[in-house]
Amino acid sequence: MAIDKAKIEEHIRGLLLALGENPAREGLLETPARVARMCEERFEGINYTNDEIAGMFNKSFEDGLYQPENSQDIVMVRDIDIFSCCEHHLALMYDMKVTVAYIPNGKIVGLSKIARIADMVSKRLQLQERIGSDIAEILQKAAQTEDVAVIIEGRHACMTARGIKSTNAVTMTTTSRGRFNTDRSIADKLTTLYHKNLSL
Repeated sequence: MAIDKAKIEEHIRGLLLALGENPAREGLLETPARVARMCEERFEGINYTNDEIAGMFNKSFEDGLYQPENSQDIVMVRDIDIFSCCEHHLALMYDMKVTVAYIPNGKIVGLSKIARIADMVSKRLQLQERIGSDIAEILQKAAQTEDVAVIIEGRHACMTARGIKSTNAVTMTTTSRGRFNTDRSIADKLTTLYHKNLSL
């Protein structure tokens, strides 16, 4: 379903009035239209299901890649920058770093596709926990593997800019599927890779 920009403009004007502002003054005259365009861009991910996103980003380079049985070879992409919008307060989730790891099962997904999956998932009204589970579900389908892990760190304006105003609070979530859940040696390897200092 396409985002209804006309309704967004109408409701932003109403919000400005409810705040005691004048939507007709120079600084706010174009604000409803600007917000509507921003919403169309920032919430693009609402238009697609996880299955559809998996279909968009499932191009692989090594179908039939040989791997020994029970391989523990891990592909990891660290420090993918995203930001999103909390569904509880419509507040920004920012300074977010996403790490995605998977064990190939005969198929390698393009590295940029992993970042694009994270970006598209973030373009919804979200919870940090759900961002991780959405990324994991989509990558399982795109890479045709059960073995996926997602680690996310981020700050939440609903906690740093209002309420408790804990400005230094960082939220970390982990999502693990397949052998990242059941095989301790693979989980330990993931932890080691995640905490390894990069010297690039």
